[in-house]
Amino acid sequence: MLDRDLVCVDLETTGGNPAWNRITEIGLVEIDRDGTVREWSTLVNPGCRIPPAIEEFTGITNEMVADAPRFEDVHRDVLERLRGRTFVAHNARFDYGFLRAEFLRLDVRWTAKVLCTVKLSRRLYPEHPRHNLDAVILRHGLDCEARHRALGDARVLRDLLGVLAREVAPARLAEVVEVLLQEAPLPPQLPEGLADDLPEVPGVYRFYGEEDALLYVGKSRNIRHRVLEHFAQAHRSSKEHKLSQQVRRVEWSETVGELGALLVEARAVKTDRPLHNRRLRASAATWTLALVPSGAGTPSRVEAVEFDALAPAARDEVYGLFRDAKTAKRALTEIVRAHQLCAKSVGLEDGEGSCFAYQLKRCKGACVGHEPAALHDTRVRLALAAQRLKPWPYRGRIAVVERDWRGEEDFLVLDGWRYLGTVRDLESAARLADEAPFDADVYRILKRFLGDVAKGESRATIVELAAPHAAGADRCHPPYAHDEFVDD
Repeated sequence: MLDRDLVCVDLETTGGNPAWNRITEIGLVEIDRDGTVREWSTLVNPGCRIPPAIEEFTGITNEMVADAPRFEDVHRDVLERLRGRTFVAHNARFDYGFLRAEFLRLDVRWTAKVLCTVKLSRRLYPEHPRHNLDAVILRHGLDCEARHRALGDARVLRDLLGVLAREVAPARLAEVVEVLLQEAPLPPQLPEGLADDLPEVPGVYRFYGEEDALLYVGKSRNIRHRVLEHFAQAHRSSKEHKLSQQVRRVEWSETVGELGALLVEARAVKTDRPLHNRRLRASAATWTLALVPSGAGTPSRVEAVEFDALAPAARDEVYGLFRDAKTAKRALTEIVRAHQLCAKSVGLEDGEGSCFAYQLKRCKGACVGHEPAALHDTRVRLALAAQRLKPWPYRGRIAVVERDWRGEEDFLVLDGWRYLGTVRDLESAARLADEAPFDADVYRILKRFLGDVAKGESRATIVELAAPHAAGADRCHPPYAHDEFVDD
């Protein structure tokens, strides 16, 4: 139907990462360009335990694969059925990445043209919001005798291609397929096969240049798409062109979700100082404005202080985030001027007598007792209100649980708007060292994220760890729905 030999592929695995998870089942449906169809499937002994959540998800148990062949025993059969065919799968880079990883463990180099039916569905039916396999099955009235089993899902893809051939004009279908099969050319100095190795998952990527100099750190919900996009834009952007010429190596680290990628990127830019990053600037400390009471009958001062120098209890009433004390005082000066506050009372001027603004009738006289101290303090708070940092809304440390569609989990440990690190279980989250400095960029990321949680716009699970071993100490917010993260 697409004037090419195809193979529809679905895999079941022990988890979501081909670096350490393994295949448990392979389903292949070969479609020749003359319409001939052949099917093949096998269970695979992964050589490791299948986690209980994955057993429940797929229905494949450890007992079922105990006597199954290992991948090395069937790899020649698999390779023969894949060779020379366009590789078709739903979330294709997941299945393609697992097969490439298994082949590479056997020193077998294999590549193929890849057609992702998620992307195909999105292009052909953009009016629909969801394109995971369950949504596609329902939308097109397809049958699946064994959902989440390899051959059952591979048959669905065969049937989907048949539906598309009937519903979509041939020229339109051919045009979209050709666009999806095209790859952005990589710079010639990068290794062959890099585009095939890049995963289509959330995470952080790094570009290195000559002598292993770190050029750029970036993040994306789809590492592969974003990295290739850099090189595709090289002829349209001088910045991307320069980066494309300088890069000699690409590394990446996967995360389960987008929040993890944002936090890892923010930390990496601060600590590793890549040459081409400009948006997240590194600084020695974050400064803020704190209201400091001066005693009964005396207006409160406003001091520029390092955020990390404040006691935790004093962080509930601070205003603004600044890269240094000079910038903080400049901002305070503008606020004082705009609201006719007293520069001497807040601490911007020294000396005896009235402030300079009072002499120009631009201060209401807190410096000479004409304006009551309590009233001036109220006006100061109102003037600073738009700059006030949100108090940390939890009793202490929390873990944000990000979960992907295969059940992989990351625990992002946070405390007082600080990102402490990512671990794989709650026990490790409670033990993680409390050493991270306050970071203005992390604050903004978490403020936006927790705002989405409060509005019900995030499906994250949040577990409080303030007293992790006390009965009833943990409090959970609604968890992620089990869904295909990359699909939607």
